[in-house]
Amino acid sequence: MLAEFKLPDLGEGLTESEIVSWHVAVGDLVTLNQVLGEVETAKAVVELPSPYAGTVASITHEPGTTVDVGEVIITFEVPDSGAGPASAPEEEAPKRIPTLVGYGADPETSAVPVRRQRVFATAGAPAATPEATAPAAPVHVQAERPRSTPPVRKLARDLGIELELLAGSGERGLITREDVVAFAGDQAKGTETAVAAPPSSMETGLREVRTPIKGVQKAMAQAMVASAFTAPHVTEFMTVDVTAGMEFLAKLRQRREFDGVKVTPLTLAAKAVALAVVRHPELNSHWDEAAQEVVTFNYLNLGIAAATPRGLLVPNIKDAHTMGLRELAMALGGLAETARAGKTAPADLAGGTFSITNIGVFGIDGGTPILNPGEAGILALGAVRKMPWEHQGQVALRDVMTLSLSFDHRLVDGEHGSRFLADVAAVVADPAMALVLG
Repeated sequence: MLAEFKLPDLGEGLTESEIVSWHVAVGDLVTLNQVLGEVETAKAVVELPSPYAGTVASITHEPGTTVDVGEVIITFEVPDSGAGPASAPEEEAPKRIPTLVGYGADPETSAVPVRRQRVFATAGAPAATPEATAPAAPVHVQAERPRSTPPVRKLARDLGIELELLAGSGERGLITREDVVAFAGDQAKGTETAVAAPPSSMETGLREVRTPIKGVQKAMAQAMVASAFTAPHVTEFMTVDVTAGMEFLAKLRQRREFDGVKVTPLTLAAKAVALAVVRHPELNSHWDEAAQEVVTFNYLNLGIAAATPRGLLVPNIKDAHTMGLRELAMALGGLAETARAGKTAPADLAGGTFSITNIGVFGIDGGTPILNPGEAGILALGAVRKMPWEHQGQVALRDVMTLSLSFDHRLVDGEHGSRFLADVAAVVADPAMALVLG
């Protein structure tokens, strides 16, 4: 019987996903839970496990295609009898134990994927297999597509390179950015020497480059427009002497408990926010327009804006208010590493209650950050700079940072926003103040 696999809702009501790669081709035998390929949602790259055991009959969408939830993306020929989803009678929907929202197979099934030798034939010209002669009907086989990530595909498009010509050096044959850059260098120079960096769009010779708006960029744009034109933003700035805070972090790095743990101004600011939202819950709330209610959160899911190859993501640390400084530092490190690797799960991008964006890493002093939709506040950390500053009645060279706080004026008035920012600044400037605020 023929079984269809429709693109499932991968969580949080997402309506579409882009096919990133297929790991199988028409004619392959697949087992339950075998990874069929990868799709990119507006939030994460997700592997799709097979809910069936059988033979791939067709692949309906090629990599790079954006598909709506509910569309058929792959079909299987499955036996009418046997265990698992493949054994369900044709008139009844196969039973599944979901591992994805809407789909999935027995999570305990871990059979090694079986690959069948592929048959390549043209219409009217049957080909032979080692097991038996090919059927008289024409055979259509879809070639396996090269595996790569969306940023790498975009780079290849900009450079006019066909990924089919490249051999991937990454895991499981993944074509990496370095592979594309090296190939571009070979083409330009006629040698085996790779260029140090890809040319910019101005250097490609193209008059203009058009890139489809989709994935993370599309979701981010929609969210920022909705936020900017829904929540009345107010932004306040405060520049503080953080010399004591930087000295405190330097001492922590020397302690055995923090060996191997990265502690930065972001770590200190995250702890300061965790303390401040307890004193100023308005900054940790949500305006529910549909219910006409203000929702005050008695927990802190702290979002951290992260620039990744896929675009801007804001994964959050669940229950950050319960964490000590070391635990918080470890969570921040893990969050950043996962985001850069493109492995952030959709659940980690949902449910944030307050966010921090660290623009200081780019050498920026301050700005007017836009609220993450559904949140009442976002704090931007500026660069720490050595500047002449008043200290104990004298002018001295001190470590100085600017904090920028944007908040939803429907939920937070000027007084509450100002007091919250002052509390955060106090802890960042002098970590001993955490004893007072806590």
